[in-house]
Amino acid sequence: MAVTLKDVAELAGVSRSAVSRTFTEGASVSQRTREKVLAAAEKLGYSPNFIARSLATRRTKMIGLVSNNFHNPIFLTVFDQFTRGLQERGLRPLLVNLSGETEPTHSVQMLQQYSVDGVIVASSTLKPGFSKAFRDAGMPVVHTFGRYAKAPLVHVVGIDNVACGRMAANELVRRGYKRLAFLGGPAAATSTQDRQKGFLDALEKLPGIEVSVSFAEAYSFRAGRNEMLRLLDQGQQAEAYFCGDDVLSIGALSAVRDRGLAVPGDIGIIGLNDMEMSGWQNIDLTTIHQPIEQIIDASIEVIVAMLEDPAMKPEARLFPCTVVERGTLRPAA
Repeated sequence: MAVTLKDVAELAGVSRSAVSRTFTEGASVSQRTREKVLAAAEKLGYSPNFIARSLATRRTKMIGLVSNNFHNPIFLTVFDQFTRGLQERGLRPLLVNLSGETEPTHSVQMLQQYSVDGVIVASSTLKPGFSKAFRDAGMPVVHTFGRYAKAPLVHVVGIDNVACGRMAANELVRRGYKRLAFLGGPAAATSTQDRQKGFLDALEKLPGIEVSVSFAEAYSFRAGRNEMLRLLDQGQQAEAYFCGDDVLSIGALSAVRDRGLAVPGDIGIIGLNDMEMSGWQNIDLTTIHQPIEQIIDASIEVIVAMLEDPAMKPEARLFPCTVVERGTLRPAA
């Protein structure tokens, strides 16, 4: 049978409440009592029941980790860093898959049923309304990789996607490309819209520059490959592409090579994210580095602070991005 709190109390010669306080963060208990309880717990192999404790404290220490793009390899890194970071702070992630969801109602109900202490929405494609729905349900929420706003409805931690679009455009112009293209993710995704806006705004008044725009069905290798194949087979070939995500870029790179063209000899490609496989020798993708580790650390800091002060005024925290030089763009003149 499982060892109980009562067993520990009897062996240590203390009350059950003393055992409970020993294993409750911040509770008052003397050092002598603590040592007796911990010694008895170790001898009996006792581990506190966090579910039972949550009934008394009204805190589950569970954080809903919500996302909707499990086809993008970058999220392996995202989930790894989020789960480790939360666990290091004594919190437990509850992963929720929102792929295909258009309304937040079901997810809000699910996280309410599990009585999570807070929610992290880890997505660059979900509209701000999803995060707002969690907030309106009384849950502390952070939107990681969310859309920047001067007066956000919830806490947002991420990058300035419009600035990244400008950065990509300027990099292609600097290298002498004239016929440019934006190959984005889903047209309805906020990250796609913002990256496209920055890209087009930077090129709008430059003489001698031609610009085209197309969209993939998803942020995935297959979608990027299929869209690039369509463009090439219809003779809509640009000199260089800003693919709004590394996984799209890698799919596009595959399509270009399958049609017998060279990168960067015939076509240049720049991505965004700088995920691990982008640096693999057979890919060698020039891309824009998104500081994911810093973004995730900051997101966890914010959710932890909100657990102590749920009334914190929402703010946006943005991190700068940089171009990572590899082998899919020709050198600057």
